[in-house]
Amino acid sequence: MITAIVNFRLPAGIDAAKAADLFKGSAPKYRGMKGLVRKYYLFDEQSRIGGGVYLWQSRADADAVYTPQWKTYMAERYGTPPEIRYFETPVVVDNESDKVIADAA
Repeated sequence: MITAIVNFRLPAGIDAAKAADLFKGSAPKYRGMKGLVRKYYLFDEQSRIGGGVYLWQSRADADAVYTPQWKTYMAERYGTPPEIRYFETPVVVDNESDKVIADAA
């Protein structure tokens, strides 16, 4: 599995409520997305940073979403291009399901 952490600067005037509305508006397109296990939206009002933490089945699944077109869309939507960092994620502790998930790769 792969974890991708995506960050971007937020425009002035985006508070927690406005950020939540923007994020809720984009959430439906991630439901059922190929290879996406889970997504967390991020908001830091002090540093003006928004973003997401994505858990993907594979790097190929992540790369299929983080295309040049997606990066352009994000830059237009939020005013700056996103920064993406990838991490191998060999083990996940899921307390909701009471499971430890180990990547078989």
